[in-house]
Amino acid sequence: MAKKISQKLAVVTGSNRGIGLEVCRQLARTGMTVILTARDEQKAEQAALELQKDRLMVCHYALDVGDLASVERLAAFITKRWGYLNVLVNNAGVLPDPGGPAASVFNATCQHMQEAFDVNCMGVFRVTTALMPLLAKAGGAQVVNVSSGLGQLSGMVSGFPAYRISKAALNALTRILAAEAEPKKVRVNAVCPGWVKTDMGGPDAERSVEEGASGIVWLATQPAEGPTGGFFRDREPLDW
Repeated sequence: MAKKISQKLAVVTGSNRGIGLEVCRQLARTGMTVILTARDEQKAEQAALELQKDRLMVCHYALDVGDLASVERLAAFITKRWGYLNVLVNNAGVLPDPGGPAASVFNATCQHMQEAFDVNCMGVFRVTTALMPLLAKAGGAQVVNVSSGLGQLSGMVSGFPAYRISKAALNALTRILAAEAEPKKVRVNAVCPGWVKTDMGGPDAERSVEEGASGIVWLATQPAEGPTGGFFRDREPLDW
């Protein structure tokens, strides 16, 4: 049976910079306790300290979504300290395609494909399945998978083949997780933050990190009866 939780707890993967860091900031401003994670513990700690200066309830944890043992250690840490989890934002991601938008599938390597799939899809699988028992204990928990419009089958074209395919796989995983987590009272959705000015998006991107994070936080703070199994951008549903 789900617990009645007074203090909400959130985990954000890949959150020492960019959209992830801003998501941590915005979630913490709602009153949540946020676990900021990154592969490099020192970078995670520095990012958490930055947010703590604003008196936000943020702690850090070293997490590599590509390493099952690392994911299991995070689950054990949360279980021991809190015993529940209200929000999981799967933000960690990579774009390994060389050549950017002009990258061709015929020039991609198995290494590029595998790296993208292992982080962008399997990383979400590892983290979400490991933390699902904690999410189920919270009652009305939310899982938000940060995807991309580049993964939409309805508009699939050339360019960024490894990234596109991994995000399409993430979208499929989102639908499966949503269907199987619904009896546990856990909502699972995907969101496209748009083209955002980050290290991945580049300086010419259309949106600020604040704008990119906004839709993610909107989904993460939906009520228990909110949407599940959906794909969103700017708070509006997208075609898969």
